[in-house]
Amino acid sequence: MNKSVSSSNSQGDAKAESGFSYSRAFFKDLVEQALSHAKKLGATDAGADASEGSGLSVSVRKGELETVERNRDKSLGVTVYLGKRRGNASTSDFSAEAVQRTVQAAYDIARFTAEDPIAGLPDAADIVPAAEHRELELFHPWAIDSEAAAQLALQCEAAAFATDKRITNSEGAGVSAQQSHFYSAHTNGFAGGYASSRHSLSVAPIAGKGADMQRDAWYSSMRRASDLADPAVVGRYAAERALSRLGARKIPTTECPVLFDAPLAAGLVGSLVQAISGGALYRRSSFLLHSLGKKVFPKHIQLVEDPFIIGGKGSAPYDDEGVRVAKRSVIEDGKVAGYFLSTYSARKLSMRTTGNAGGAHNLHFYSTKTRPSDDLNAMLQKLGTGLFVIELMGQGVNPVTGDYSRGASGFWVENGQIAFPVEEITIAGNLKDMFKGIEAVGADAYNAGSKTLGSILINRMKVAGS
Repeated sequence: MNKSVSSSNSQGDAKAESGFSYSRAFFKDLVEQALSHAKKLGATDAGADASEGSGLSVSVRKGELETVERNRDKSLGVTVYLGKRRGNASTSDFSAEAVQRTVQAAYDIARFTAEDPIAGLPDAADIVPAAEHRELELFHPWAIDSEAAAQLALQCEAAAFATDKRITNSEGAGVSAQQSHFYSAHTNGFAGGYASSRHSLSVAPIAGKGADMQRDAWYSSMRRASDLADPAVVGRYAAERALSRLGARKIPTTECPVLFDAPLAAGLVGSLVQAISGGALYRRSSFLLHSLGKKVFPKHIQLVEDPFIIGGKGSAPYDDEGVRVAKRSVIEDGKVAGYFLSTYSARKLSMRTTGNAGGAHNLHFYSTKTRPSDDLNAMLQKLGTGLFVIELMGQGVNPVTGDYSRGASGFWVENGQIAFPVEEITIAGNLKDMFKGIEAVGADAYNAGSKTLGSILINRMKVAGS
């Protein structure tokens, strides 16, 4: 669950209850019932988490309403420890009888599970006290009905069609409004909960006809609906992207510099995060084993994690275990300064948790060489002659070896200017070499979920074409 907003004061708690079927107080009572019954059964330790989510999703296509979906889900999860044995169970039934049955199920699973010497709740010293739970202002419910949502989606798609008569079709446009809240506690001193929201607008137009047809898409995603991009802007930009790809062709197989568009560059950072996360490290399924303190990027590359950005998509006052989080350097002057560890993975590695149970928080990847003027045009100038990639296909990344091979499309660039669109090519390399070969990071910053970064220029990759 994306636990992204603190509600440590009464105002936050009232907001957390807005638009939900269950109150924070109800969840608190539910969790306490579960923990009490676990102790009654003889559990050494226990934890419980009650949550609820609700939302509306509307899609349109070619000026007509296609789907209206409303979702509402709820869950109570229980974890029981019997010494070093651990059991989990969950239910969507919040009756007292169901709570007891769920705790009993978790208890029975723990009884027959093999001992794990690493199993256990976080150390009390790592738990963030309730007084330090921050209000991060990430819950902004959107009181929109299906008719209004459909109108926004229709405006977005209409703007795409109006951009150029060569926009001939559409895969549709959509609007989504989602919100959730939770309360969790465990017997090692943690209790807390908060609410979060995430809203989005998207469209996928198709340009051209016959043998020369191209699609592209664009979206806007924010916690606050008023921060979403204008539907007409999203529609026009998506259309322009699709139009720019008309007349795409293959290129001969070559080796050249490659510039990754900012939204795609976030995927490279995602591969880094996976490689230095505890699960991959203790399972020895990472190409960056034993990389702490070692140089894996050029000296100008930095990566900072900051959980406390107000309104940030990856913000949180604590991690999924109630462990303290902090702003920190992950990559410093090209060297790995820290891993992403939960309590369990930290213990497996004989280290201390970094507060990353549930994943990384807001990440800012940047270069100390980047200037404010290094927009996309400037990055194309830095690329010179090579490949500018705007779409990747397939899952050709080996997390163990770092081997990288993805289908791609984009533009061939000559002397810093886009020459023509290209498609049906494959780019290949190894992430170790790609990381070390980063020559520049653009000032064209883009926020992709919890990651913020600009376009990334890599000095050389293999490009397989015709």
